[in-house]
Amino acid sequence: MNKTLFGFGVLLIVLAVGMTGYSEQQSSAEIIYIGTFSGQGSEGLYVYEFDRSTEKMMEIQIVSDREGPNFQAIHPDENYLYSVSGQPFSEDTDYGTVSAYEIDEHSGKLTLINEQSVEGRGTAHVSVDPKGRFVYVSNYGEGNLSVFLINDDGSLTEAVDVVHHEGSSVNEQRQNRPHVHSVIPSADGRFIYVPDLGIDKIMIYEVNETTGILTPAETPYAESTPGSGPRHFTIHPNNEFAYSAEELSSTVAVYTIDPSSGALNEIQRVSMLPEGFDESSSAADIHISPDGRFLYASNRGHDSLVIFEIDSSDGELSLVGHESTRGGHPRNFMMDQHGEFVFVANRDNNNVVVFARDKETGKLNYTGEEASVPRAVCVTQFFLR
Repeated sequence: MNKTLFGFGVLLIVLAVGMTGYSEQQSSAEIIYIGTFSGQGSEGLYVYEFDRSTEKMMEIQIVSDREGPNFQAIHPDENYLYSVSGQPFSEDTDYGTVSAYEIDEHSGKLTLINEQSVEGRGTAHVSVDPKGRFVYVSNYGEGNLSVFLINDDGSLTEAVDVVHHEGSSVNEQRQNRPHVHSVIPSADGRFIYVPDLGIDKIMIYEVNETTGILTPAETPYAESTPGSGPRHFTIHPNNEFAYSAEELSSTVAVYTIDPSSGALNEIQRVSMLPEGFDESSSAADIHISPDGRFLYASNRGHDSLVIFEIDSSDGELSLVGHESTRGGHPRNFMMDQHGEFVFVANRDNNNVVVFARDKETGKLNYTGEEASVPRAVCVTQFFLR
C-alpha cells in the first residue's frame, strides 16, 4: 500500500477516535435547573452547570420571565423544559402560569417559547407524559389538575382538560377541601396518579392517547389512611411497585400496581422520622435510585432525607438511615441519572446542597458544595449533548 495513503488513513482513524472521545466528554456535562419561590431576592429560574469531576456548581443563567417558577419538568426528548408559577397568567385572571422553554443542547440555556393559563390557583407541580404528548399541571389551591397538548415545536396549547376534585378529610385545618399536589404518569403513559392531600386519596385516571382527555380508571382511586395527606408519588423502575410520600403523617405508603387496570393495593406504611422524634415535621419529596434498590424521601422539620432499602421481591421498605440536608425545609431533591449525586433544595437556607451517593449502601456523603439560590424549591437535571 502507498505509505502516504496509509499514513492518511491512520490520521483519519485517530481524528475519528478523538472526535468520538470529545463528543462523549461533552455529553457528560450537566445542567441543573433550580426553581424558586418569589421573595428574598429571588430572580426566577436559575441555571447552573455542574462539573462532575470537581463536584462544583457554577451559575450560567437566570431566567426572569415569571416570579416564583416553583417546579420544572423536562420533555422526554430533552429539547424542552416546562415550568409553573403562581404568578397570574394575565391581568384578567388570578390563575397561575405554565411556561414552555426551548433548551439549547450545547449550553443548557433556556429560551421562552410560549405560556398558558394553568386554570387554577396555588400551582404546585408540573410533569410530562413519558411519550412527550401532554403536560400535566397540579393546582394545590384550586384542587384541580389541567392537561395541555404539546405541539411539534414544544409549545403548549390551551388546557384541553381540567379536572376538579371534590371532598375533604379529617384534618380540619389542612383537609377542608381538595388539594391536588402532583401528577405522576405510568411508564407507558396510559394512567396518571394524582395524590390529593385534601381528600386523602390518590386518584387514578386513564389518558386518551390522542386527545389527552382524562377518564376515571376502572379503580378510580386508592384511599390513604385518614389524615395522612398524600403529597408526592413515585413508581419503581420495574413498574410493579409505587410509593406515596404522605405529608401530614410523615409516612411512606407502599403499593403494588395492577398492570392492566393501574389499580393500587397498599401493602406497607413506614415512618419517615427517627424513632423518638416528636417535633413538628412534614414529608415532601420522594425518589428511587436508578437501579431500583433504594428509596429516598425528604423531611421538613427534621430536615433530612430518609433512606430505605427496597426488597426486590415484594417492594417493601427497610430503614437504612437519615442524612441531614444541611439546610431547612428540603422541599424538593433530585438524584442524577447515574445515581452518583443527590441535589437538595433547602428553601429556608436559600441553597442547593450536593451529596455524593454510595451505590452499594445507599448512604449519602456531604460534598461541601452548596449553590446559593434564594428560596430554592425544585431541582431538575439536563445532560448537554
